[in-house]
Amino acid sequence: MADEQKLTSRRPYLIRALYDWVLDNDLTPHLLVAADAPGVDVPRQFVTDDGKITVNIAPGAVRALALENDIIRFSARFSGANYNVVVPPGAVLALYARENGEGMLFGEVEETEDVAIADGESSESEAPADDPDEAAKKKRAHLKVVK
Repeated sequence: MADEQKLTSRRPYLIRALYDWVLDNDLTPHLLVAADAPGVDVPRQFVTDDGKITVNIAPGAVRALALENDIIRFSARFSGANYNVVVPPGAVLALYARENGEGMLFGEVEETEDVAIADGESSESEAPADDPDEAAKKKRAHLKVVK
C-alpha cells in the first residue's frame, strides 16, 4: 500500500473486552490511569506521587459508566463525595482484576488522535538510522507478555 491509512486505536476496544471478561469471571475491574495525561479529570487528592490513580469501575462502584472510543466517563464516590471522572482511553495504563491482578498492562500514555500507518510502519518513524542495530530496535514489536 502506497497510501497512508488511518487506523483507530485498539485500546478502547481492548478496555471494553477486558472489562466484560473481568465481570464475566465475577471479579472487580480496576483502571490504572495516568492522571497527568491530557484530558484526564480525576480527584487530584487520590493521585499518587508518580501521577497515577487506580479506580474501581465495577458496576456497584460507579454510575453511568460509558466506555466509548474517545472517552471513558462515569460518576463515583471518593471519600463520600461524588465526582464525575473523565479519562481518554489513551490515558489508561492498565485494566485488571483486583482479586488476582489478571488483566492487561497497556504501557505508555497513547496519543488521542488516530494512529497513522503507512506501508506497515508507524507514521512516527524518523529518518532511517545509520546504525543497523538501532534500526532493528525501532522495528521490533512493542508487545509484552502479560501473565
